[in-house]
Amino acid sequence: MKKVSFFRSIHLKLVMIIVLLILISIQIIGVYFVGSLENTLEDNFETSIKDKMNILSISLEEQFLKERSIENGDPTLEDDVKRLLSDDNNSTDIQEIRVVNRNSIIIGTSDLENQNLVGQKMINPDVRRTLANSSSLPSEPIKKIDENTKKRIYVWITPIKPQGGETIGAIYLVGKIENVYKQMDEINQIFQKGTIITLVVTAILGVLLARTITRPISDMQKHAFALSKGNFSRKVKVYGFDEIGQLAITFNNLTKKLQESQATTESERRKLSSVLSYMTDGVIATDRRGRIILINEPAAKMLDVSRETVLSEPVITLLGLEGKYTFEELLEERESVILDYSTHYEPYILRANISVIQKETGFVNGLITVLHDITEQEKIDMERKEFVANVSHELRTPLTTMRSYVEALSEGAWQDEELAPNFLEVTQNETERMIRLVNDLLQLSKLDSRDYQLNKELVDFIVFYNRIIDRFELTKEQNVTFERKLPNHAAFVEIDEDKLTQVLDNIISNALKYSPEGGKITFAIKEQEKQIIVSVSDKGVGIPKENLDKVFERFYRVDKARTRKLGGTGLGLAIAKEMVEAHGGKIWATSKEGKGTKVSFTLPYIQSEEDDDWV
Repeated sequence: MKKVSFFRSIHLKLVMIIVLLILISIQIIGVYFVGSLENTLEDNFETSIKDKMNILSISLEEQFLKERSIENGDPTLEDDVKRLLSDDNNSTDIQEIRVVNRNSIIIGTSDLENQNLVGQKMINPDVRRTLANSSSLPSEPIKKIDENTKKRIYVWITPIKPQGGETIGAIYLVGKIENVYKQMDEINQIFQKGTIITLVVTAILGVLLARTITRPISDMQKHAFALSKGNFSRKVKVYGFDEIGQLAITFNNLTKKLQESQATTESERRKLSSVLSYMTDGVIATDRRGRIILINEPAAKMLDVSRETVLSEPVITLLGLEGKYTFEELLEERESVILDYSTHYEPYILRANISVIQKETGFVNGLITVLHDITEQEKIDMERKEFVANVSHELRTPLTTMRSYVEALSEGAWQDEELAPNFLEVTQNETERMIRLVNDLLQLSKLDSRDYQLNKELVDFIVFYNRIIDRFELTKEQNVTFERKLPNHAAFVEIDEDKLTQVLDNIISNALKYSPEGGKITFAIKEQEKQIIVSVSDKGVGIPKENLDKVFERFYRVDKARTRKLGGTGLGLAIAKEMVEAHGGKIWATSKEGKGTKVSFTLPYIQSEEDDDWV
C-alpha cells in the first residue's frame, strides 16, 4: 500500500477541525457558573423550607396549648392539625409534613395517602432525639434518597417548644429537593442548546475546511446505505490516494465479498425470522458469555421490557435469577426453571425451558430460553387444591360426628330414652349443616357460571329494609338492641328482592351471631347522588385488621371453631359479595378488634328532589 504524504494526509485536516472546535467549546462551558448557581438554588430552597417550618411551628404551638372542651363541641387537636397541614398540600417544595406529640405519636400528616398513620407511633430515631433534646432549634437537614420514588429529598425535624417550657411535640418535614435539580437540568439543557448552536457555527467553518474529505465520505455513506438495502451493484468512486482513497478501494472489495456471502445467509435468515415472528412462546438467545443477542416480541411482552434496551444485557439479570444461578449453572440446568413474578395483588408465573447452543466439537455458543406463561394453570391448580381441601374439611367434620352418633345408636344407645333423642337431634343438625353447605356451594357455582337472571323491580328500599329488620327483631333469641338510622322518606331502587333479602339475611345473621348479650346492632342508610350505602354495625368482638380483607373469601373464617359451633359455612359473605356486585354495587367491612364490625354495601340510586328529610 502506497504511503500517504503528510500534507495529503487526512490527519492534518482533522487536527485543524479539532483545534477550531476546542477553541469555540472552551468559550461556552461555564462550569463555575453552573456550580455556583446550584449552590444558590439549594440555599434558597433550605431558606424557604425553614421559613415555612417556623411559621408552622408557631401555629402548631398555639394548637397544642389551646384549651379544648369536648362538651362545647370544640375541634380536637388532630382536627386542628389536619386543617393546618391541609394548607401545605399544594406546596411544590414539600412532599409530606408529619406532626408528632411528646410521646412520638403521629397526630397529623399532610399526605392524604398516609392518613392511616395518624395515631401510630413514629419510630424514627431522629424524631426521638429531637423530642428528648432541650434545644428549640431545628435540626440540620438530612439529604436522603426516597425509598419509594428513588428521588432526592431533604428531611427536617423541628421541635415544638413553648418559650421557657418543655418540648411538647415535633414537626417532621420531607422537602422535594429533586425540584432544585430539575431546575438545574433545565439550565443544563439551555447550555446544551447553546452548545449545539455553537457547534452548528463550528460545523459551517468545518465544512469549508474539510470539503475535500466530506465528498468521498458522503459517497461511502450512500454506498453503505445502499448495502443495507441489499444493493451490491454500486461502487464507491475513488477521488485520491490518501487514507480515504485507500478506504474506498477496500470498501469496494468488501462489497464484492458481502454480495457472495449474503446470498448464502439470506434464506436462512428469513427462515429463522419467520419462525420467531409467528411463535406464541417467548424466545431469548444469548452469546457464549450469556449476553442477549436476540429476543422476540412475545418474550419482550412477557417480561415487560423493550427489545432494544435488553440487547447485550445478561440473561441472568433479565430473568431475575441473580443469586440463584450463574450462567455456567444455567447451561447445566436440565429441568424447567420457574420464574415467579407474582405481586401481592396479582400472580404472574413463567416457565423457562433452556437449551444449549453447542457445536459438534462441544464448544458452547450460547443458549436458547423458551418462555411459557403458566399463570392461569398454576392459579387454577392452586384454587382447585384449596377448594377440594376446604370442601373436604367442611364435609368431614359433620360426617365424623354423625358416624360417631350412629355407631353409638347401633350399639344400643337407641334404647336409652334420654340419649337416643339427643343423638338423633345432633345427627339431624349435622345433616342440615351439610345440606346448607351443599346449597351454598350450588348457589356459588350458579353465580360463577352466570347462569342466572336478576328479577329486578322498583322497590322502596326503606320499607324493604324495615321489613327484614322487623323479622329478625321478632325472632331473635339473645338480648340484643336494634337501632335504626333510616330516612323518613321513600328511596326507590331497582333490585331483586329475593337476592337482596339473602344478602341482608347473611349480614344480619353474622351480626347477631357475634353480638354479646346486651349488645346493639345499628341499621343505617346513607343517600348519595348516584348510590345509597346500606350498613349493619354490631358491638361484637370485631375482626383483626390483617383479616379484614379476607372475610369475603370463600370458606374464610376469622374464628373457625366458634363459627362452626354457631353453624356457619364460611360462604355467607362470599355469596353476599357476588349478589351485590351483580346489582352493580360494592361491599366492604370495617372493624375495630374488641369494639365491633360494620358491613356496608352500595346500590345504584338516583336521588329525587324531595328526598331530603332524615329521622
